[in-house]
Amino acid sequence: MKRSIVLVAAAIVVVLLGGGVWHVIADRRAQQEELQRAAAQRVPAPLQFGADEVLLVQRHSLSLGVPVSGALRALNSAMVKARVGGELQGLTVREGDSVEAGQEVARIDPSESRFRLHQAQQQAEAAKSQVDIQQRQHSNNRALVDQGFISATALATSQASLEAARSSYQAAVAAADVARKALDDTVLRSPISGLVAQRLAQPGERVSIDARIIEVVDLSLLELEALISAADSVAVRVGQKARLDIAGTPGPVSAIVVRINPSAQAGSRAVPVYLRVDQAAGAPLRQGIFVQGMLDTGRAERLAVPLDAVRTDKPVPYLQTIRNGQVVHVPVQTATRAVVDGQTLVAVAGVAEGTPVIAGRIGLLREGTAAVSAALAPASRAAR
Repeated sequence: MKRSIVLVAAAIVVVLLGGGVWHVIADRRAQQEELQRAAAQRVPAPLQFGADEVLLVQRHSLSLGVPVSGALRALNSAMVKARVGGELQGLTVREGDSVEAGQEVARIDPSESRFRLHQAQQQAEAAKSQVDIQQRQHSNNRALVDQGFISATALATSQASLEAARSSYQAAVAAADVARKALDDTVLRSPISGLVAQRLAQPGERVSIDARIIEVVDLSLLELEALISAADSVAVRVGQKARLDIAGTPGPVSAIVVRINPSAQAGSRAVPVYLRVDQAAGAPLRQGIFVQGMLDTGRAERLAVPLDAVRTDKPVPYLQTIRNGQVVHVPVQTATRAVVDGQTLVAVAGVAEGTPVIAGRIGLLREGTAAVSAALAPASRAAR
């Protein structure tokens, strides 16, 4: 009897506990449904953009260009080399010194060359004496032949000896001229006017023939050798102009294409293009300065947007556009850049003309964010 009462009591307790749990779960479910209904009823206010914060993809006349870069070099330069071997003397110019064409810049010890010239001159004098002797002998033999004292064969032998003496004399004179030139070559002169770029030897050194002494460059004419891809080289022509950016100059430096190499390089297949660079006013350019810029190859109509409107925080560049009241990220392909009315524009593909684009200064927006703009109102009214 008591056991039955205990079981009934336990069953009543279980039922009461189960009912309590069910009521708690039901209450929580009701609260969640209420929160979901409230969240559904709360629609976030769309972002409001002003007319200057949204722009339209439009066609612009852009300058087509090919990027160029490289190091400047002097069009005219010369390496002063030793033409004879010997001790270097009288080298006083250093890097940065100005020299004139024909100016003596150094000497090679002339002692040995002077002795050789003296020797060659003496040998020429001796050969001249032999010519005089043979000439007198030949004249005497001619007179003896006329008188019948010697045969004509002896006269022919005398004539041959005279010709041999004359040839020896001419060879001795030529050797003296060579020795004289070697003495003149001991004086090293600059072949062009310009500035000393390198001093490659020191006074007192014994230098060999063709040893490099100094390098002289003329900075009045500078040149840029730019390597351009084969595809871009098709649009390059002699006479086209470029604008180069050089650190330290007040503004871009102008250049012009003067030559195009007819052959591409074997390894890179790039085509060398040579541009004459004008000296910048107030900031003289130097050989070896690295420059980069854009070569103008023409103009074309292209869909373009401001450069800062193109976002690059994804693997593919994209624009933040407004479509159906929401922010949409549209992938694009970028191409030519140009400055139009002081603003850098970039040509884009993959987006239709007239597409509203959020300005770059707004920053990153989550895709799907509600957005409206006053700039789109006229278009909406026109559509209605």
